[in-house]
Amino acid sequence: MQKYIYLFAFGLLFFSCDKQSKIESAVEKIPVTMKVNRFEQAFFDAKPQELAKVKAAYPDFFPLETPDAVWIDKMQNPQWRELYAEVEKKYKNFGTEQTEIEDLFKHIKYYFPTVITPQIYTAIGEMDYLNKAIYANDKLVIALELYLGKDHKFYSEFPAYLRQNFEQKQMLPDIISSFSYGILHAPKDKELLSLMINSGKELYLKDILLPDYTDAERIGYSEEQIKWCAENEDYMWQFFVSNKLLFSTDSRLPNRFMNLAPFSKFYLEIDNETPGRVGQWLGWQIVRSFMQKNEVTVTQLLKMDAKEIFEKSKYKPKK
Repeated sequence: MQKYIYLFAFGLLFFSCDKQSKIESAVEKIPVTMKVNRFEQAFFDAKPQELAKVKAAYPDFFPLETPDAVWIDKMQNPQWRELYAEVEKKYKNFGTEQTEIEDLFKHIKYYFPTVITPQIYTAIGEMDYLNKAIYANDKLVIALELYLGKDHKFYSEFPAYLRQNFEQKQMLPDIISSFSYGILHAPKDKELLSLMINSGKELYLKDILLPDYTDAERIGYSEEQIKWCAENEDYMWQFFVSNKLLFSTDSRLPNRFMNLAPFSKFYLEIDNETPGRVGQWLGWQIVRSFMQKNEVTVTQLLKMDAKEIFEKSKYKPKK
């Protein structure tokens, strides 16, 4: 009997690999060429008397209410120029990143053929870690100051749980997060399960759009944090079920289990061992379980109700 189980498992693995190979072959044939606009270079390499020319080339980067004196001061400010110098050390040539982003959009267009291929705009901003990459229809803006490496001196005031994702490798996952905002609608109810599965859908997009990435890279965890979640999956699930959290609308739950945080808040001794956002990770496992057990397209998945996904997922963590 065990022999047949192994054969069945091997057959499933072979089928999955063959299917993935066919998808990647089709993806490779999709033509995608993206123009890169280096706003930070145009701005900081310009002289004050050339500001009007830069504004004409990049009008979206200059709010009308901001006087020219502010921009001229920024051009000459030693701290901004130091930041620009550090960005140039790492990203003076954006060729590798452009190729990776173009490959990402080949995957996006495979699953979502009507998506407009945007132009890429690189920039240096105010270190807004909630908006590291912004996809807006025909534009993709990437804030390069937030991808210098977690140990960079400019990040010393950021907590470790934020710094760990200030890496070049997080650029593509961040782009997908921004892209997902346009195709994923926030759940109508505020039940924790709905929030978990909505995040699970976004992370499943990272599964299919970044097939060569690890789970840690997709969700922005360390390998140790991924290992902790895998080893404690059943314990976390039983905690959620036994405390009747799944269908609760308690407004404190997102901060405990969904939002960026140094750790999750079970209010137990294990809290300091946990990564933040474990509710997102569990929602990801539910969506994965659903997709393994049901024949639906990605676009169908994104439109489905959380409760239907949960029921049909037959999710059951390993003990």
